[in-house]
Amino acid sequence: MDRRSFLTKAAVGGTAAAAATTLAAPLYAQGRRTLTMVTTWARGAAGVHDSAQRVADSITAMTDGQITVDLKSAGELVGAFEVFDAVTSGQADMYHGADYYWVGQHPGYAFFTAVPMGMTAQEMANWYYHMGGMELHDELNQIFGLKGFIAGNTGAQGGGWFRKEIKSAADFNGLKFRMPGLGGRALGKLGASVQNIPGGEIYQALSSGALDGTEWIGAWADEKMGLQEITKIYYTAGFHEPGAALSATMNRDVYDSLTPAQQKIFEIAASECHQWNLAQFLSNNGAALARLQAGGVTVLEFPDDVWDAFGRATMEVHNEYLGDPLYKKIYDSAMASMRSSSAWLKVTDGFYTRQRDRVMG
Repeated sequence: MDRRSFLTKAAVGGTAAAAATTLAAPLYAQGRRTLTMVTTWARGAAGVHDSAQRVADSITAMTDGQITVDLKSAGELVGAFEVFDAVTSGQADMYHGADYYWVGQHPGYAFFTAVPMGMTAQEMANWYYHMGGMELHDELNQIFGLKGFIAGNTGAQGGGWFRKEIKSAADFNGLKFRMPGLGGRALGKLGASVQNIPGGEIYQALSSGALDGTEWIGAWADEKMGLQEITKIYYTAGFHEPGAALSATMNRDVYDSLTPAQQKIFEIAASECHQWNLAQFLSNNGAALARLQAGGVTVLEFPDDVWDAFGRATMEVHNEYLGDPLYKKIYDSAMASMRSSSAWLKVTDGFYTRQRDRVMG
């Protein structure tokens, strides 16, 4: 990882953002503002676009119209994977997306969406809000002239859709599979040909044969995308995103130009959306899975030896980045928080749900 390259990009982006903010100052002085939000999501994408729209609508409503957030979905202003550069340069004011798309800027961004074999949604919330995660997110964002918060969560994601069953880790060798973030890099260690394409392009890539398999989110969002029309083999539990957070992020100069009350509104809109969106996914996934099964989808789990291979590959990926001081700082904090939260959840929620299911059926 060339730390100088991303620091240089950050300096250039910050300069451009400052210039854009200066040019826009007369409009801001009028008291009412329109902020442009670009997203990594196709318009209407189940759950993820809803999350972006909720943040935009909440900011508009809570500021009583002083700020109107104009949402542009992927491709309407910039491409899905161009939103980070658009906001750092000042071309757009804010983005909503999954921060693990920016691991090329800094691999530490993965932790603010999900890392393989990492935190569940509840463990992520514990870390972010009470055990140092938010502060580390801000430290990383400052490098690139950004200010953001997690603003959505998909919950545990599915292992994905495959044209053939995965009976051993060797079955990943040569498999053309879509998976972003560090999970994708871990899968590459198993010999997969990993693709990182926007969500809006997945259906076509899978149906054309450009992909042998793909993950997206979970039963509900995957059903809405129509992946069950292409293949009937679905793995429910994935190693790559056990509780994937989404983020709403502003150009830092734009954020600094807001009043303290408006800044707090941005923070509250993001955090409220985080819980709302998690409940949205979890409340829809069970019924969607039942529909998929009724429609002929075979639901499977990866065997233990495949999970062992996932774990080994995950540590190989982490070890490649632990020489970067900021990555190590984020990694150490996240892992310590995860272990602490997990120790409690296993003897409370975990034990309770096992006993409840045993007693109540």
